[in-house]
Amino acid sequence: MNESVREKAILAEITSWENDMQNDVRTDFQRTFNRWIDRNIEEIPKRTKTMILKKIDASFFNLHSFIQNSFIQQDAKQQILLSAKALNEDIFQINDLHKLSISQLHYLADLQTSKHRLYSFLQGGITGTGGILLTGADIPLQTILNLRAIQMISMCYGYEINNPYEMMTSLKLYHASLLPKHLQYKAWIELKQDIEEESVSYFYEGNEDLADPKSMEYILKQIAKLSVISIFKRKLIAGIPLVSMMIGAGANYQQTRHISDFANRFYQYRYITQKSTYFDGGYYE
Repeated sequence: MNESVREKAILAEITSWENDMQNDVRTDFQRTFNRWIDRNIEEIPKRTKTMILKKIDASFFNLHSFIQNSFIQQDAKQQILLSAKALNEDIFQINDLHKLSISQLHYLADLQTSKHRLYSFLQGGITGTGGILLTGADIPLQTILNLRAIQMISMCYGYEINNPYEMMTSLKLYHASLLPKHLQYKAWIELKQDIEEESVSYFYEGNEDLADPKSMEYILKQIAKLSVISIFKRKLIAGIPLVSMMIGAGANYQQTRHISDFANRFYQYRYITQKSTYFDGGYYE
């Protein structure tokens, strides 16, 4: 398939996905649940709420830096470059991946997302075996896995993650993917506006506040998931808490699948729309 035809097909898929995202298809139960969560969040004192949101922001930044500077991440980066070099011998650094076609980039990103979905499935299953330590580690581990998935997808599309602009973009993307589904379209449009207004810059010049009261809904849902796991871990089948393990594995897999799909569409859109402006013109050297 001609490259331009393939790119137009992907943009059409993203447009269709956007249109679906605009529709508020929540059931009456989901709407009631969302209103209940909103009321409970509103009851939290403003000072306490502000402190919680600042801690969430700080944890995102710290975890992002930790992942980015880890030996595992550096090894994964080299693996991406080796895989890309097998497709084009002129690739020596992450920015050079823009020389590949969108289908090749999608292939590289799909390899990474498949791995992280499997990691998330296994991690959720282990959480389902019970234990205070495993349960308490679930949210931090899920955050690390999902942030890392976004970083890997970013690099697969040729965006180096080790500068302030790309770091903030990936964190805003992660935050948008965690929002309740009926609020994600607005966050998606804001992400698109950011890259449409983007100038070639090392530093991020926009709003650096990530978490907001709606972010807390994700945390409450995770706590609810862990509560359900705690209830079902007592139901043993052949001495194994299979029900709680499947709940943990299924929930974490679906979460990582959603986040990686959201990130993949964003970087596809960004690559295609910026291709003629930046890449062909040599700005991303």
